[in-house]
Amino acid sequence: MTPDMSEDIQIRQSIVVRSRPDVLYRLALEPKRRVRWDPNLVRAEYEGGEGRLANNVLVRFKFARRLLGLSFTAKYGQLQAPMRGGWESVRNVGPLEKLTQGWTFKAMPGGTEVTMTLNGRVRYRWIKTPVERMLHNLVVTTLIELQRQVDAQGAQLMEDMGREMQRKQKEEQKAAKAARRKR
Repeated sequence: MTPDMSEDIQIRQSIVVRSRPDVLYRLALEPKRRVRWDPNLVRAEYEGGEGRLANNVLVRFKFARRLLGLSFTAKYGQLQAPMRGGWESVRNVGPLEKLTQGWTFKAMPGGTEVTMTLNGRVRYRWIKTPVERMLHNLVVTTLIELQRQVDAQGAQLMEDMGREMQRKQKEEQKAAKAARRKR
């Protein structure tokens, strides 16, 4: 395979959630808790049954059907409770050679700034755009659902802001299309 065939995808989103970093850390990183509220996951469990959140521990994940229902094993790393943590896929995840997810939790007045980073490498350039869109939706819905889990009002505000942004983007696209037609 030539190096120019694979393409990197990097997605990073932050929100402020009205909760403590330690609570959010466990919700985001503990597999049993995560699968309860994250609609993107249908399964998340420690490999070999019982386990605990620690560096180099293997976890089995299965994405929801709209995320192609992909199953994969990931290894936890960079865990520093309650400030940061994440995992990295052990092998390919469908069209991705590699998938990593990182979380940072920064305490601030009124809550915690939560940043979720998702990095992946697609094997073929032609599939980058649809996979990137899918992963971007995964990050946004995961953050909104995390917020909804601890703060229903704040989550509604985020959702409304997201809808407003989408509406504006559609209007801009229509305007650009109309401008191109006039030429």
